Amino acid sequence: MSESSNETLRQAALFYHETPKPGKLEVRATKPLANGRDLSRAYSPGVAEACLEIKADAANAARYTTRGNLVAVVSNGTAVLGLGNIGALASKPVMEGKAVLFKKFANIDCFDIEVDQPDPEKLAEIVCALEPTFGAVNLEDIKAPDCFIVEKICRERMNIPVFHDDQHGTAIVVGAAATNALHVAGKAWGDIKVVSTGGGAAGIACLNMLVKLGVKRENIWLCDIHGLVHEGRETDMNPQKAAFAQASDLRTLDDVIEGADLFLGLSGPGVLKPEQVARMGRRPIIFALANPTPEIMPDAAREVAPEAIIATGRSDFPNQVNNVLCFPFIFRGALDVGATEINDAMQIACVEGIAALARATTSAEAAAAYRGEQLTFGADYLIPKPFDPRLSGIVSTAVAGAAMESGVATRPLADLKAYKQHLDASVYKSALLMRPVFEAAATAARRIVFAEGEDERVLRAAQAILEETTETPILIGRPEVIETRCERMGLEIRPERDFNIVNPENDPRYRDYWETYHQIMARRGVTPDLARAIMRTNTTAIGAIMVHRGEADSLICGTFGEYRWHLNYVRQVLGTPRHHPHGALSLMILEDGPLFIADTHVRLLPSPAEVAETAIGAARHVRRFGIEPNIAFCSQSQFGNQDEGSGRRLREAMEILDAQERDFCYEGEMNVDAALDEELRARLFPANRMKGAANVLIFGHADAASATRNILKMKAGGLEVGPILMGMGNRAHIVSPAITARGLLNMAAIAGTPVEKYS
Repeated sequence: MSESSNETLRQAALFYHETPKPGKLEVRATKPLANGRDLSRAYSPGVAEACLEIKADAANAARYTTRGNLVAVVSNGTAVLGLGNIGALASKPVMEGKAVLFKKFANIDCFDIEVDQPDPEKLAEIVCALEPTFGAVNLEDIKAPDCFIVEKICRERMNIPVFHDDQHGTAIVVGAAATNALHVAGKAWGDIKVVSTGGGAAGIACLNMLVKLGVKRENIWLCDIHGLVHEGRETDMNPQKAAFAQASDLRTLDDVIEGADLFLGLSGPGVLKPEQVARMGRRPIIFALANPTPEIMPDAAREVAPEAIIATGRSDFPNQVNNVLCFPFIFRGALDVGATEINDAMQIACVEGIAALARATTSAEAAAAYRGEQLTFGADYLIPKPFDPRLSGIVSTAVAGAAMESGVATRPLADLKAYKQHLDASVYKSALLMRPVFEAAATAARRIVFAEGEDERVLRAAQAILEETTETPILIGRPEVIETRCERMGLEIRPERDFNIVNPENDPRYRDYWETYHQIMARRGVTPDLARAIMRTNTTAIGAIMVHRGEADSLICGTFGEYRWHLNYVRQVLGTPRHHPHGALSLMILEDGPLFIADTHVRLLPSPAEVAETAIGAARHVRRFGIEPNIAFCSQSQFGNQDEGSGRRLREAMEILDAQERDFCYEGEMNVDAALDEELRARLFPANRMKGAANVLIFGHADAASATRNILKMKAGGLEVGPILMGMGNRAHIVSPAITARGLLNMAAIAGTPVEKYS
């Protein structure tokens, strides 16, 4: 990297830390503090009640305070990664960063604590004294052998988990990567020879982990700056190194590298030479983890050993050994069961969970975060990526289960499956709201045809549908393209074996399809030649014909192209007096709950009767999510103060609805703020029939509905489920080009349940 590039990166990093406010953390209140009543509960006198409950039973601290979800990240700055002994104060940006990772990946709150105390025993005393504040302690960047002393004292004296991430976090991720590397290489733990460089905290912890996983201690050869750790050596020794001393006359790395199956480097740049790699065993495994420059660069290793399986600590090479794969999730599981420690069983469960996840199909979210990278299990993909959202559910659940089985959980969970669902829901914002839909879909095996079957998102959704539902995906696309893309993306599914395909270029039903389409459209200007052309090129029309002929139960289309273009073919083929599109409903999942918006796409300027029809359909669909509809008709007009535009049409829609008894609440017309603020609405119109905030907003103009939907999505962080095409009895849904693979899975579940069930 050039000097100017380095300076640009430096300035960007400093700007990131300084603006818009210094640092990377802040403290926010989780309870309201808006009036005297709130104050009396938050502090005196109400706070005394919580204090007395904790005094009576210490376990109540997890009920009434943040302690059960609060971790201390503690360092004295004596061994900061890549920077060395820079002192406690200078280490603060690193510790803040660690706290941010805890919050981002596992929703764990952290205080970073930098202690200016180099003496390990005194540092341990300080940490032990902090036990009342925290549910767990993460020790960080403390030099060896001091870190061993600090951890030992804290683990003995404290009744909460104490975890030195530099040791055990690294060891867990190395263990997971090594597990899968042996799987790829076809080797077994008990047979391999391990050569390691670096006798520091991380290196020793990794070797101990390899022993726990099955490597024979006599097959481990540890070297440091002074050469081989051997029996009788006195220079730079400690009990941790001595545990791996060999009874041998060999003295150097070069002496012991012969025939090694696994090289584990946690030392420094250039320690391993290409000629040494050439003398390693068949298909050598090389973990060169020194940062920023590894013990050997991957290209240099592959020049002499093309089949080598290589991991580094860098993000610009495959197989980055990154502790963030471990520490957020092992702490999440430990905190949630009130573990008193993080023991071997929990660590091995973490290893196994991470390793198993890498062998599974890559998630759509991870693929999106690492676009352009090959995320298929193999030599270049031994461990998952940090942004794989499945890590929390899989790894934390495994850790929690191991804590309960090993007897260190003080708050054991009654249902691990439900716990995993809860964790998944915290990662997939739609999971909790979609659960009733998925449960209903599980009782009805429906055939869902996807018009854009070659799209990567559709292929990933098809994999998820087969894993998570009873539905059968049907994909429209070229078989060879679909097969190639499934292989490239590391998906297990294959055409015809796992799902059916309709090939627009060569399908035996082609004549039946174009004749059916021509029969429907013959009196609307469609000639036989045009019908033939459409059934060769228009996948939305093909999918609609399949539903019309009873070969599929529902069509999902729209991953590219304009909504109303797709809607045209849905209307042509599937529209009937009973089934006709009368609105698009979008569920926006926001921080403070769900909000439904309609009509965003179908009717640009709906009549009063059409608005009323949209409201009836919205109520029916909202109940599919287990939510009771509270519908507000939204306009610039407020309870009759304007006699023009959408206000008049919405008032007439209210009159249409009022003409019959309805089983849902609706009110209007009103501004959006009045719809969402019960107090404001009561001041404007005390006799209004609605209680609480509206959860469905229906607009008199598609522009207003669409703008609201997009603002909530782009500026309020809303996650959209939909749009749901109302009025078609689930025979078709048209999504938007921005939809994700997870969104398609959600739409398949929505399409998977007969909507009449909620009428």
